[in-house]
Amino acid sequence: MRIGIITATEEEITAIKKYITSSKVNKIFDLDFINGMIGKNEVVLCESGVGKVNASRTTQLLIDNYDVDCVMNIGCAGALKEQLNIGDIVIGKYLVQHDFDITKFNHDKGYIPNVGIKIESDKNLLDMFLNNIDSNVFVGTIATGDIFCTDKNMSLKIRNKFNADCVEMEGAAIAQVCYLCNIPFIIIRSISDVVNGTNTIDYDKFAISSANKVAKLLNDIILKLNS
Repeated sequence: MRIGIITATEEEITAIKKYITSSKVNKIFDLDFINGMIGKNEVVLCESGVGKVNASRTTQLLIDNYDVDCVMNIGCAGALKEQLNIGDIVIGKYLVQHDFDITKFNHDKGYIPNVGIKIESDKNLLDMFLNNIDSNVFVGTIATGDIFCTDKNMSLKIRNKFNADCVEMEGAAIAQVCYLCNIPFIIIRSISDVVNGTNTIDYDKFAISSANKVAKLLNDIILKLNS
């Protein structure tokens, strides 16, 4: 199996790189694609940069150039629900774009033509993770938008409108590209902060530890494939 792995930031890619062996780097435009092994599985890893456009671009380049069997995206997110604490992991069964708005044309907030509101992660990948998780891993809805959300009122709107568990800036864009290209995908986030108006402080403090936690989970799951 050849697995594409996408992260957004340096902290996130550093966390997963330490698990990859026999790696070599290929540059496409300004992006470094790291091709190597985790256990018996080939992986192709890339840091996309922050935001939906960067994430979409990287996903399409990955699909077009590496013939991956699936795409896994890991990173950090801000919690929207009270039961989530820093360090908890959310697996996105559903992905939504909370900032996509064509409501003036009689569509619900988040509705994307030819896609819908919610994009669902691949059932086989989701089941694989569900069979290998502990009590600090939650399954729910991840909301994506081109804003680092710090506003409490905005967080409540996103949570209530989409029943979203956490918010970040890349996952649903990666999901949309994979959906349109018929590539199985899964999005996993580790909570680095709780959206409360001062969560940039928490993010700066916990981004590295949160990235390390979700990277370890991903490594552990990949090692069990074909073992």
